[in-house]
Amino acid sequence: MNLEELRNFDFRDLDVNNIGSWPQPVRIGTLVLIFALIAGLGWWYFIQDELDNLDQAQSKESSLKQEFARKQAKAANLDAYRKQLAEMRDSFGAMLRQLPGKTEVDNLLVDISQTALASGLQQELFKPESEQPKEFYAEKPIKMELTGSFHEFGQFASGVAALPRIVTLHDIHIEPAKQQQGAKGEAPKGPLVMAVTAKTYRYLDEEEQRAQESKNRKKKGGRR
Repeated sequence: MNLEELRNFDFRDLDVNNIGSWPQPVRIGTLVLIFALIAGLGWWYFIQDELDNLDQAQSKESSLKQEFARKQAKAANLDAYRKQLAEMRDSFGAMLRQLPGKTEVDNLLVDISQTALASGLQQELFKPESEQPKEFYAEKPIKMELTGSFHEFGQFASGVAALPRIVTLHDIHIEPAKQQQGAKGEAPKGPLVMAVTAKTYRYLDEEEQRAQESKNRKKKGGRR
């Protein structure tokens, strides 16, 4: 069958029950079409799944590369991090050595009182209050009222800062002594009274820290 005959061929005359009787070009075309459909279905059911897996693998590869870059940067700075950690531990240890132990607190209170007297101040009030436990240390406030001059107050603050243990001053309030208050707008000429809270800090031992941690857990549990 030539091309002209194929063009004029009526495909309705084909007998589907006798494919062997079909013209050869028609049989070849039909086979090509069948193979194309089979290939297409095979691609759809098999190759497409593999392509999806490939996309997932490429996405995972990109994520792993980013993670590797982050870890590589951390590894490159590992020595610097270790050095910084060692410095922090040394600094923390130095600060802990400035915190008195349980048996040293009374001596520190005496030192604070003596510092005020050595500065020329008169103590109207010296009242240690209850300790306030924190995570690994306890804070002990001391309410104080001191009478003297600005210069003597400055000496007292300098003396407290020079103590070998950490002591901080809070809630400072200075006013003229009642018997020396002058006229309104006139600078006081007599002694001044300074109300101040001095705070010292004590390092909690391991047993006290465990008790404080247990107490904090109970508080958090109660809030829920």
